Amino acid sequence: MIIGSHVSMSAPDYLLGAVKEALSYHANALMVYTGPPQNTRRKDIKDLKVEEAHTLMKENGIDLRSMIVHAPYIINLANCAKKETFELATEFLSKEIERVNAIGASILVLHPGSHVGAGEQAGLDKIVSGLDIAMQNMGNVELAIETMSGKGSELGYQFEQIRYLIDHAQYADHIKVCLDTCHIHDAGYDLQAFDEVLAHFDDVIGLDRLVCLHINDSKNVRGAKKDRHANIGFGEIGFQTLANVVHHPKLANVVKILETPYVEDHPPYQFEIEMLRNHQFDERVMDKIKGDTK
Repeated sequence: MIIGSHVSMSAPDYLLGAVKEALSYHANALMVYTGPPQNTRRKDIKDLKVEEAHTLMKENGIDLRSMIVHAPYIINLANCAKKETFELATEFLSKEIERVNAIGASILVLHPGSHVGAGEQAGLDKIVSGLDIAMQNMGNVELAIETMSGKGSELGYQFEQIRYLIDHAQYADHIKVCLDTCHIHDAGYDLQAFDEVLAHFDDVIGLDRLVCLHINDSKNVRGAKKDRHANIGFGEIGFQTLANVVHHPKLANVVKILETPYVEDHPPYQFEIEMLRNHQFDERVMDKIKGDTK
């Protein structure tokens, strides 16, 4: 199983530190932001200890394709209301693509955006325009559009909306998909019937475009359109359903990434990865995360 979690890329070791953190969770995959997800401040690539990180990954059997990069939240290609917001989004996404190439990764996950009142069709067409501007120099990078929950005016909560982007974008060969379990649950897809969901995904988008899974439980009932992640087995989706997803034979080579909440400031990832790998839920996991192993 290719599985890891979101990890921090901060001073002083940056990407090297991110790989070390992933290894501390017994992971063989990881996801990073190239800088703070809420702003445009970025360290120079030469400061990120990229070569050292690659060496450590190779020594521990982590393939470069198992290092996922997530684009910052401030990118909103669907914004039809503010020209400056759209221009910032396209310019910054283009720069992020350059950075992903520079650190040797190949998958950049992107939230498609919110139409902020302009309507879904207008928002989808705006995203297409933004992708055409930002994706002109992709190099080895594939842009993985993330499935969303549909909260507010965000787009990408239906597989058909992502298909529309693929069908109309100029650089569709470089467009892939990241499927988030919490998001599609909150959008209304029934993960307890995951074979049917996956078959629908294959019919609409194609499994060949699925390159990343975000594995998260949800604090909300199915169809709530709220996007509130829960720890594995402690939400409305449930452990068995999520374990069935990560062990699905058609997804064996897809990178799985956890984005579950910290528990009292402690990262849960080592224990959640262990449970999912073993296909066995441990109700004491919260105590273990907090350091109480009674």
